[in-house]
Amino acid sequence: MPVSEERLRQLMLQGLAGEAGAQRELLTELARLFAAYFRRRLADQAGDVDDLVQEVLIAVHTRRATYDTAQPFTAWVYAIARYKLIDHARRSRVRRHVSLDDAGDLFSEDESEAATARSDLERLMDALPAGQRNAIRATKMDGLSVAEASTRLGMSESAVKVSVHRGLKALTARLRGARSGGDRED
Repeated sequence: MPVSEERLRQLMLQGLAGEAGAQRELLTELARLFAAYFRRRLADQAGDVDDLVQEVLIAVHTRRATYDTAQPFTAWVYAIARYKLIDHARRSRVRRHVSLDDAGDLFSEDESEAATARSDLERLMDALPAGQRNAIRATKMDGLSVAEASTRLGMSESAVKVSVHRGLKALTARLRGARSGGDRED
């Protein structure tokens, strides 16, 4: 039986409040979810599934204080899993192309939250200079390597790296300003 976003979020909040039983139940549920998630994506590398599940569980446990309780929990935890899968693919030099039709479990069930997040991300990205915006989209959102992004964008690899670094730094500063109330729309 699938576990809902709200149930996982509640277990996370209880775990953050120090309830060991809730934390244990959360990790057990996540282990089940991510075993299925990784099995679907690594059918030819089934031996790596348990290792990736453990990496995700360790990351969730050690980075639980970074979870923003105002945001959907599944978006946060699936982002961790996605990055672990990307790291695994890089380590094993595997490139996979997955149809967006197969990416449904990456998104929150509430489409209004996803639409709001997309809108917020687009607004933030639009505030960046075109070079930084395009470099971030190519490397962080489209999953291209720096060399591939360099070719696509007609920039040197160094310029791509610098643009991504500066763009992410600008986005971080902007988000910090918004959280502290210092970011105003004129």
